Amino acid sequence: MDLRNALDRRRLMLAAGLVAAAPRLAWATPGKLVFAVFRNGSRIGEHQVAISGEEGSRTASTEVAMTVRVGPVPVYRYRHRAVETWRDGRFVSIETFTEANGKKQHVTALADSQAVTIEGPAGLIRAPADAAPLSHWNTAAFTRPMFNQQEGRLLKVRATRVAANHWSVRGEAEIDDFYDPAGQWQALRGKLNDGSTMEYRRT
Repeated sequence: MDLRNALDRRRLMLAAGLVAAAPRLAWATPGKLVFAVFRNGSRIGEHQVAISGEEGSRTASTEVAMTVRVGPVPVYRYRHRAVETWRDGRFVSIETFTEANGKKQHVTALADSQAVTIEGPAGLIRAPADAAPLSHWNTAAFTRPMFNQQEGRLLKVRATRVAANHWSVRGEAEIDDFYDPAGQWQALRGKLNDGSTMEYRRT
């Protein structure tokens, strides 16, 4: 087959949809995502993600505030802040500050060509070079080893794409994340360690 015939055949296959498109890394659109957080159907707080950056580069600044009450009495308070950066399809860095019922945790992670160096409550860890934090706003994290950005440790989980807009995380965590056709995070459902359910609803 000569070059012209090969090119003509490829054009026909593309037109018929027989050649799969190259995988595209989903980048969340710059802007603010705001979610109401519910536990067992009762609203307990809010999760905000402000996404910024030029094409090929994204920074996500996260703020989470939750309070669980028994009647009018607060029994659990949780605050979390994070700044996470990706560039050219690769995780670059994250720094997080978490306070859960008075317990404070600080985690940093920095990627280079050899490893992702994570430092936090779990100590100093050299994770695989393609590791990324489980932070939900960027579906690219689901295709690589993930770490807990609050505790600074690798997670024993597996992420599966259930449908075009639905990723399922199973293992030591049980989470379902949902996205719009552009890859923008829209909702979350999960089960907590105490058996209660958590739900994020976009506002």
